[in-house]
Amino acid sequence: MDKVVVINLVALSSKLLGDSTPFLKEWSSGKKAVPVRPAFPAVTCTAQSNYLTGKTPSEHGIVGNGWYSHDDCEIKFWKQSNKLVQSEKIWDVAKKIDPNFTCANMFWWYNMYSSADISVTPRPQYHADGKKLPDIYSNPSNLRDYLQKKLGTFPLFNFWGPNTSIKSSNWIAEASMLVDGIFNPTLTLIYLPHLDYCLQQYGPDDSRCKANLKEIDELCKRLINFYERRGAKVNVVSEYSITNVSNPIHINRILRENGYLKLREESGRELLDAGASKAFAVADHQIAHVYINDLSIKEGVKKLLTSFKGIDVVLNGLDKELLNIDHVRAGDLIAVADKDSWFSYYYWMEDQKAPDFARTVEIHKKPGYDPVELFFNPETKFIKTKAAFKLLKKKMGFRTLMDFIPLDARLIKGSHGRVPESKSEWPLLITREDYKCPEIIESTGVYRVLLDQVFSEVPYL
Repeated sequence: MDKVVVINLVALSSKLLGDSTPFLKEWSSGKKAVPVRPAFPAVTCTAQSNYLTGKTPSEHGIVGNGWYSHDDCEIKFWKQSNKLVQSEKIWDVAKKIDPNFTCANMFWWYNMYSSADISVTPRPQYHADGKKLPDIYSNPSNLRDYLQKKLGTFPLFNFWGPNTSIKSSNWIAEASMLVDGIFNPTLTLIYLPHLDYCLQQYGPDDSRCKANLKEIDELCKRLINFYERRGAKVNVVSEYSITNVSNPIHINRILRENGYLKLREESGRELLDAGASKAFAVADHQIAHVYINDLSIKEGVKKLLTSFKGIDVVLNGLDKELLNIDHVRAGDLIAVADKDSWFSYYYWMEDQKAPDFARTVEIHKKPGYDPVELFFNPETKFIKTKAAFKLLKKKMGFRTLMDFIPLDARLIKGSHGRVPESKSEWPLLITREDYKCPEIIESTGVYRVLLDQVFSEVPYL
């Protein structure tokens, strides 16, 4: 077996390799850089599951970053149990080939309760008084304390939210190198999210992204040099690329205005009642799963959405089969935005009716993905000072709402989820120069590339 490392450099595309990434540009010039036909949808959880199982959502069941649970009538995003992935993982297959194989999963998603030998993933502490404290989950369990003693507490609030920075990716990289020194795993999977933030905020063509590209380039230089000195075959892969957008589509407001959405009011705030709605949408970047509780209205809903500006296509039946997303978790319809648009989860018509969590970083309560969580509200004066004061109150044990997120989806200038027309905006796999692979690789093909590198090609697969 050979030692293999996979650096998941989120949002990297050939378009971004240039003057702001001098190390990666030079390093990749001596490698094979292959466009990856994106997973559908091209979002984190689906792409990673394709890479790690060699299967599509119709088999592994990860139809997005979240979906509607028919059993408890709730929309759930960013769940963490590895048991949600319904196909065999790469590390399980590798162990069957050689029982001495080991795998370290450093922050790739669905990382809890998996059969990987080493796991580290974000897992905040949620206290009864409303406090959310940064923390991680690890297997073995004592690795959690060891890493945070060496590196400090995992910087959760730099991992997502308006304070995102290189700190979280630095922490993950340092932890990965420590894990390698202790366990020397055969396969190491490393997740570096840094580029995701600025590219969603400002779009890939904005000059403000250059600093972030330089930061991640320096980090990759340190990480790649470390692993190559240890004799590892290093691969860089990305899950998707981010393209410019300017048009948010409030798909649940469309359904509401046409009488399909059901709401309930609590303390003057509106909550989406998915179980009672005739139809509702789970927004996930440029994809929206539309669930219909009364299938007699399905064609009417499809006709409505198809006619709406910014929605490129609405998938149904055979369309879903052809795109390998015909799974019970998927929406009855799947709306795909055009290249300039993306879907918000917003369903209220007046901002004063928005739920209290709408203005907070709350990835689990919101019935859809919310990239606006990357911004402080620009309309609030001295907002960082006010946020620091509220944070201090929380640390002292007082209940307070960290309501500093704006409700203006127009702020978002970059998104992903659909398959971009240009291959320069597809995700990349940068791998060994001598590795035999096609000019374009399917997202499910990354799985075979990694197994082949560990075992010098696996003939029976």
